[in-house]
Amino acid sequence: MAAFDALDVETKVLAALGSSATLDSYALSATLGVDHQALLGVVKSLWADGYVTMDQASTSWLCATNEGAGIAKDGSPEYRVYAAVDAAGGSLPLSSLEAAVGKDAAKIGLGAAMREKWLSKGKGADGAPVLAVAKAGVADATRAALEPFVGADSPGSAPDKLADANVEKQLMRRKLLARHTMKHFAIAKGASYAATRTKKEADFTVDMLRDGSWKTASFKDYNYAAVGAPVGGGYVQPLLKVRAEFRKILMGMGFEEMPTAKWVESSFWNFDALFQPQSHPARDAHDTFFVKEPAETVKWPADYYDRVKEMHVSGGAGSIGHKCDFKEGEARKNLLRTHTTAVSARMLHALANQPGGFKPAKYFSIDRVFRNETMDSTHLCEFHQVEGLIADYDLSLGNLKCVIRTFFEAIGITQLRFKPAFNPYTEPSMEVFGYHPDLKKWTEIGNSGMFRPEMLAPMGFPPNARVIAWGLSLERPTMIKYRIANIRDLFGHKADLGRTQAAPICMFP
Repeated sequence: MAAFDALDVETKVLAALGSSATLDSYALSATLGVDHQALLGVVKSLWADGYVTMDQASTSWLCATNEGAGIAKDGSPEYRVYAAVDAAGGSLPLSSLEAAVGKDAAKIGLGAAMREKWLSKGKGADGAPVLAVAKAGVADATRAALEPFVGADSPGSAPDKLADANVEKQLMRRKLLARHTMKHFAIAKGASYAATRTKKEADFTVDMLRDGSWKTASFKDYNYAAVGAPVGGGYVQPLLKVRAEFRKILMGMGFEEMPTAKWVESSFWNFDALFQPQSHPARDAHDTFFVKEPAETVKWPADYYDRVKEMHVSGGAGSIGHKCDFKEGEARKNLLRTHTTAVSARMLHALANQPGGFKPAKYFSIDRVFRNETMDSTHLCEFHQVEGLIADYDLSLGNLKCVIRTFFEAIGITQLRFKPAFNPYTEPSMEVFGYHPDLKKWTEIGNSGMFRPEMLAPMGFPPNARVIAWGLSLERPTMIKYRIANIRDLFGHKADLGRTQAAPICMFP
């Protein structure tokens, strides 16, 4: 087969159509000395531009299988058995048959020869079984029928059928013959036929507009059925899928969503309003991202600020406070909020001071928070927090555990543990752990507790009002849900976009 040159083959096809009304693709491939499939590629390109037409046809032929070719060479098993008996003088002990023709031929051929009544079976003088020729002059019709089909690898290389249809059917049933079918095409001139193909432009370019060549250029037809490249955007990140499901679950539990647009928060709302001392290590630059410009906030509720300061310095509501200096400059520092509890503080202050006084409420928020932490497989500097709180009269820690379990059971995480913890603004406090099946360990997924009276009293809550609250990471439950071992594969500049595209719809049981 000659080396394939598509342009040369294209020219020869068009030239051949100039002298012939119709060309057979298979015959043409043989004439040109090129592979049939390669020729069809060229012809289809011409067909797409209207130079030729293509009408599909099919041709079938018979070919001997490997087993059939073996019989054509050595003879059929039944004839070989017959010939062995005939060569032995017309009689052969049955025990000698395998030695004469082989085990396989003896096993297959004896039964066939007996059915054809070529042989008979009797007993010798010693009483042993003996085979005898029952019909003289037998010819190997099976071998003769197969010989013309050996090596038939193309149409016309062998007859397309046997004269006796029953014999053909029998040989195919025995898998000695097989029918091969080849698709080919009748090629004729198309509506745009020309002896030479004119290259059509695929793009309308700026240069064409400048020099006016578009006026005489021939353009390819627009293929409206062509499949375009997949759109790279539009996929919903797994975190957003889980966030949407969490929102639905929490709203179904009767919670109202809090506004969380303030990513930049003052130290007052982020720390001081939560009764977190100004000397607390979490307020250090090693743990918190402080804002350079504007570096300080300019306003807050003055009366509330005074009550918070008094609680820190002197105490109240049964507490002695922190007994430390309270610096206004420290409270004014702007930062990237370290938790959405700052949002909760604003909402609780508004709830306690609303017209008509305090009324029980259930709030939640899901948004981004920032901490200056060392990154590893389960920690990032920027992550999402699910914050929830219930404000009512006479609530207990049991109510809090019940709400947390109800929420996590709704998202399919039933293996939970609670561990006593310390938080500056909750007492008692609990860390919440969930079991990660891939990491095979318990992973911290949140924190919880009851807001301290020192936090609630300056806001204006009545003495018997209680607030239970929790902050739960959005990333950790998402990692458990989607079985992601490294948080950096989920969120951030190293996140796998393929995982985002392939992530299934988030549906919790």
